[in-house]
Amino acid sequence: MPRPLRVAIVGAGPAGIYAADALLKSAVAVEPGVSIDLFERMPAPFGLIRYGVAPDHPRIKGIITALHQVLDKPQIRLFGNVDYPGDINLDDLRAFYDAVIFSTGATADRALDIPGIGLDGSHGAADFVSWYDGHPDVPRTWPLEAEKVAVLGVGNVALDVARILAKTAEELLPTEIPPNVHEGLKANKAVEVHVFGRRGPAQAKFSPLELRELDHSPNIEVIVDPEDIDYDDGSIATRRGSKQADMVAKTLENWAIRDVGDRRHKLFLHFFESPTEILGEDGKVVGLRTERTALDGTGNVKGTGEFKDWDLGAVYRAVGYLSDKLPKLPWDVDSGTVPDNAGRVIEETGEHLRSTYVTGWIRRGPVGLIGHTKGDANETVASLLDDHRNGRLQTPVSPDPESVDAFLADRNVRFTTWEGWYRLDAAEKALGEPQGRERVKLVEREDMIEASGA
Repeated sequence: MPRPLRVAIVGAGPAGIYAADALLKSAVAVEPGVSIDLFERMPAPFGLIRYGVAPDHPRIKGIITALHQVLDKPQIRLFGNVDYPGDINLDDLRAFYDAVIFSTGATADRALDIPGIGLDGSHGAADFVSWYDGHPDVPRTWPLEAEKVAVLGVGNVALDVARILAKTAEELLPTEIPPNVHEGLKANKAVEVHVFGRRGPAQAKFSPLELRELDHSPNIEVIVDPEDIDYDDGSIATRRGSKQADMVAKTLENWAIRDVGDRRHKLFLHFFESPTEILGEDGKVVGLRTERTALDGTGNVKGTGEFKDWDLGAVYRAVGYLSDKLPKLPWDVDSGTVPDNAGRVIEETGEHLRSTYVTGWIRRGPVGLIGHTKGDANETVASLLDDHRNGRLQTPVSPDPESVDAFLADRNVRFTTWEGWYRLDAAEKALGEPQGRERVKLVEREDMIEASGA
């Protein structure tokens, strides 16, 4: 009797879980069956949703409900708190599985090469997001001394960072933020937040809903300069071709023509300002220099030679995420991704690295919304199943699922499980209950492991 197809997925965020779901919905899952193990370096699953989505966005976190239904399936096991390649590497995985899918995402900040980027008070957005989302591997405190703050970038991460900096700690208390984050935000001195984009309103990468949510806070006055509302032929074509871009532009137009109100914190959205230097004194940020840009007719911009210095005490760059290089896999340095063909990992020789696949941001870079990784996963799994049908997968020497448990036990790896997630979930909800909150997130890795019953 043929055994089930054994697949390892490294990374238990949305991309990895979508890949597991695609495998479960395939004909192979019926006969001879599939057996899927998800490996996650954090003690809890869900990746970006737990550690990348702002705590005041429970609507997006609702995606977890759908992911739960996948992980509840008996063909799937979760091995949390297991590091690749520290606890298990590619050669190890090949001993246990017919195929390996990497879905490790992106957690680091993309570099911004301008003078002053290394000053004290110059921060990467990814680091700040990890702090306010209670990531166990970052410091427990964050410096929030600046009264005037800049955020560089016009994507949803920039909006998240700006919104968290502009809101009050009490406004965020009903969310799942842990006590150390609440205490840190209570000390936040920011009263002005300035978001800078080098292009115009039509080129902003905000999603319409996220942008409009900025204005829902009773403490945040959103301000747009009417002079920043400008379109060329390329911008008009972008608006006509994208309902999303048109909705964003309309929202910005409405904000530009209204009177400025009296909410206590001001959040300025600046367009056509290209950051050229972070200004410093005694090693600390004291300002930002930008060059005014102008549209060139195509929707792109060119510099005008007109510079402006802004009085600011901190700068956050939200110019994109970058994936970590994965050992034993080929790597494209420029894009920060693993080279692939329809999800198959491709070596420098152009050959497919046998039985090895990628999906999500490690495959195509940190672009798009969470749900966009579903299409990626379907394509990658289709390639894997095609290789399976045509006998192109390798054969593991120890396909018995219990071999993996024994391997991790031999290495003294304290791993968490899907059943453990339910225990951790209950523990966090119990912490929130006395305060009337849905949950309070546990931060310390050891506390998470203990609550999970590893």
